[in-house]
Amino acid sequence: NSISQVFLLSNAKNCTQRWSMKSSQEQNSDTEMSSVCMEPSDSQRNLHHHHLHKQSPESGPVSSASATLTDSNSGVVKEPYMNPVLFKFLFVVGTLVYSSYTILVHLMEVDGTIPWSSSSMVLITEFTKLFLSLGLYLPEARRLGRFELPSPRGAVLYLVPALLYALNNNLAVYIQLQMDPATYQVLGNLKILTTAVLFRLIIKKPLSQIQWASLFVLFAAGVSNSWGGLQRSTGAPDINKASTLHITPLGLFMISAYCTVSGLAGVYTEYVLKKQPALNINMQNALLYVFGVAVNLLTFVVQARGRSDSSFDLFRGFTFLTWVLILSQAIGGMIMGVIMKFASNISKLFLVSAAMVLTTILSVLIFHLQLNIYFFLSLVFVVVAQYMYNM
Repeated sequence: NSISQVFLLSNAKNCTQRWSMKSSQEQNSDTEMSSVCMEPSDSQRNLHHHHLHKQSPESGPVSSASATLTDSNSGVVKEPYMNPVLFKFLFVVGTLVYSSYTILVHLMEVDGTIPWSSSSMVLITEFTKLFLSLGLYLPEARRLGRFELPSPRGAVLYLVPALLYALNNNLAVYIQLQMDPATYQVLGNLKILTTAVLFRLIIKKPLSQIQWASLFVLFAAGVSNSWGGLQRSTGAPDINKASTLHITPLGLFMISAYCTVSGLAGVYTEYVLKKQPALNINMQNALLYVFGVAVNLLTFVVQARGRSDSSFDLFRGFTFLTWVLILSQAIGGMIMGVIMKFASNISKLFLVSAAMVLTTILSVLIFHLQLNIYFFLSLVFVVVAQYMYNM
């Protein structure tokens, strides 16, 4: 049992600390140390007993076994344990999935537009994530003989991320009217810094000076890659605002709000997942997606009523690649949930940055994209930031 291992390791750590504090009264200290090693404290015994029913983390992301996740003194929200090999595998898969989004969308373009409604695609993706999460939770429910649900008050907490993401998706649309696409891409990288600041304020986990510096390097990687995309743009300038670098005062306010809400949505989701450590991660994901379905269904209905044909056909324009996109995004969203519970939003930032580089490489192979020095600079920045953060 994984909790037993944590329990024993904790005792071993106590033994080591007591051994290092031995004074001249060696014999008495030895006796006391032996007693401490043999008998756990009441809090340790209660913790061990409380988690006896949880699965081993070796069983994969469906297990949410963990030790106490909040330090009573500092208030730091800690990460539960996960098998390191499994985590690295999910990180790689998540990077591949995240990087595939832009590639798949461009492959489906018809005369410069996508043949399906983005709101219907997002809604069906949320349905798919809900279906997969409940499917993965069923073995746990059968083992327990019931569905393990939080209290109504605890369940409502999962509504907040759905509302925040819905707000951000709409902000992303209206921002385009206040600035050119290149400026949006460059300033959008401020999400890295707002996420880090909110992570420190809400999760309360301290970051070293080197780790803070690595996040600024990661921000520089995003800016460099976005600026490189601007330099790759070709064609004669015209009077269209999209071809001229510009941003309005309202646009500056909106991009600041966009980056802040984006960071808050991610960090708040992590906070909720970690504050309920005994609840299975797949059930937590399902709760997120229930509210996600509700919010996106409302968005789809509003947009459908606003179209000239008032069509409510969810699958209009769908192709085989559309379903591949939906499935990949559903899997990617579930992996993001696992990463935020068992690691942090900082890990998610590195995943997104790695996916940014991988997307560019795939664009070279598939669309024969011409690279420039800014891409290689961003690649170096991502690698350096990863090294610095893990020093």
